[in-house]
Amino acid sequence: MINNSEWKSLSQLKMDDGGVSKAVAVVACAAMALFYVAILYVPTLILRLPPPPSFKNFMIRRFICAAISSVVSVVVSALLLPMKSREASSLLGVYGIRMDHIWQAVIFPLTLTALMYGGSLVLKSLLLMSALREHMNFGGGLSFDNIKSFSEEIVACSRSIASDVLVWRTYVVAPLTEELVFRACMLPLLLCGGFQKSTVIFLCPIFFSLAHLNHLKDVYSKQNYNLTKAFLAIGLQLGYTVVFGSYASFLFIQTGHFLAPLVAHAFCNFMGLPVLVSRGKGIVSVASVAGIVGFLWLLFPMTRPELYNDRTDNCVCWQGYCSGN
Repeated sequence: MINNSEWKSLSQLKMDDGGVSKAVAVVACAAMALFYVAILYVPTLILRLPPPPSFKNFMIRRFICAAISSVVSVVVSALLLPMKSREASSLLGVYGIRMDHIWQAVIFPLTLTALMYGGSLVLKSLLLMSALREHMNFGGGLSFDNIKSFSEEIVACSRSIASDVLVWRTYVVAPLTEELVFRACMLPLLLCGGFQKSTVIFLCPIFFSLAHLNHLKDVYSKQNYNLTKAFLAIGLQLGYTVVFGSYASFLFIQTGHFLAPLVAHAFCNFMGLPVLVSRGKGIVSVASVAGIVGFLWLLFPMTRPELYNDRTDNCVCWQGYCSGN
């Protein structure tokens, strides 16, 4: 871990070496967040393109917009960050895109995140077993043909899900582009701007949550145009994004690996809000409490920087891109 005095030294080093200021870092992050949302409306509001012929084409257009926004954010942050090298490997390293310690960056954060969903995982397991029992009873009991039929249904369902454009948005495009912009690009800027790690962990998610305000119109219509319910719903969503954003920022800073918050993001999107209790299923509540306790107990041990890096003492900078050691 890097102590506060080292962070202050790094901050002074950045400023003395022509680095970014706090104001520039904040403005750049705000601009990235705004651009990430605004570009989604460019095809219709600015370019005046005709509506896509299908929902799939509409989502593909949004995927392209998100990709453009991500590339622009990467270029802007690369130009602002005072890195000692502009080589591709150095640039990728700044964003946590690395080939080393991949299994640690996937397994440890995924396990840690899953603990928060202990109740949800138990509930899903119970529902799956219940569905299996109903299928067996309907088919005349346990048999090879019945098991094969159930397996084929699962495979067919999986194929249908894999071809669903909303699945790609929720579990691939959104986690990938949001983590790249709101973590990989913003966190280095804020850290090099002189903000303390603890401040950055709670500051960066504000940009992340504000970028979700564009859902207000959709939420408003789903709540039968009830403004109070819409604000309550969007407030819950913003609160959740702030909490998750802080956690994802913590993972990125601790591990220095892009995959860590990425897999956590995709997993959280798949699970939704954690289930804490379930009527008639006390085991779900027990699993929820046990999972939360386990998460708190293992949070810091499983995110120690030395687990994700061969050396952490050769540079005062968390990713080694500062101008001096």
